[in-house]
Amino acid sequence: MNEYKWTPATQPEQIEHPNRKRPLASFQVITDTHVTADPQHIHNLHWEKALADIASYGQPSLGVMHVGDVTDHGLEAEYQEMHRIWKKYRDQLPPFFFTMGNHDVGDFIWEEAPQELTGLTGQQLLELWEQYQSQMTAESDPANKDNAATQELWQRRIGNFNEATGTSGSYHDHWLGGYHFIFIGTEQSLSKDCHLSTVQLEWLDSTLATSGDRTRPIFLFLHQPLMNTVSGSLEEQGWYGVHQDEALRHILSGYPQVILFTGHTHWQLGSPHTMYDGQGQMATMFNASSVSYLWTDEDEYLEGSECYYVDIYEHGVHIRGRNLINGTWIEQADYTVTYPSGVAVTE
Repeated sequence: MNEYKWTPATQPEQIEHPNRKRPLASFQVITDTHVTADPQHIHNLHWEKALADIASYGQPSLGVMHVGDVTDHGLEAEYQEMHRIWKKYRDQLPPFFFTMGNHDVGDFIWEEAPQELTGLTGQQLLELWEQYQSQMTAESDPANKDNAATQELWQRRIGNFNEATGTSGSYHDHWLGGYHFIFIGTEQSLSKDCHLSTVQLEWLDSTLATSGDRTRPIFLFLHQPLMNTVSGSLEEQGWYGVHQDEALRHILSGYPQVILFTGHTHWQLGSPHTMYDGQGQMATMFNASSVSYLWTDEDEYLEGSECYYVDIYEHGVHIRGRNLINGTWIEQADYTVTYPSGVAVTE
């Protein structure tokens, strides 16, 4: 277990250890379910295992926070299969809240003949994306990214996603149990990355400001991580991609009480950099792994399925990784972020 010391300003005897007291509130974080149209695909089987686990052990809960890549290609048949499985457990589950991923709304799609990406390395995927982008550029006007075809694609992709998930737009926020949950996401159909408009960034800053109390955590969800933060986002690993990286960091530097959950990398929980410690100067960030399949520091595919169970206490947030295949806790992914400072200090 990765324990964190309380900051000097906080008296240890004032704080109840999470295991000794009922939490004030709880929720779950899942990401990268990549549901396909094939009912027997391993991604679909893992999606059902995740729902069954939360239905059995996830109540009471404020909700399940999905950090993007709901389906593998954003196709209607995949959304139908996602709902078919979801419906089997829906009466036993808390409400779901969704973030957009690149597979949900990106322009790297296969509406004629979907391809299987499982098992490709990060470098192979990058080469595939570059090849596809070169083809797209040759077929369109490179001087006009916002042409009618691009806008039509974006409207269709985001429309399908919003309808299937009950989401409205790229960004939204919710107050649940007295805690602020904020979801942000791309506003362009990009293959891999995320583009946050100036309007969205201003909305995020003002929305964070409404939370007011720095002694209470704010929960933020974005599919793509910032560069050189959580596992998979290191520059040499390549799985970052927020175009407004610097602007987003600047905003988050004013709200160290934020806990940011990201997906996209599929990196297994407990790997180095699973948690990024903001040290009171920046948001604390967590890689949320993946429900569909995992990735390792050896840049290799790993069959598996993981998520987080999160408990909120008066002076800390306890974040536990869960192995959804065998229904056990991941000892190497057990974290506590402390408040009122919002600082997580490692031993």
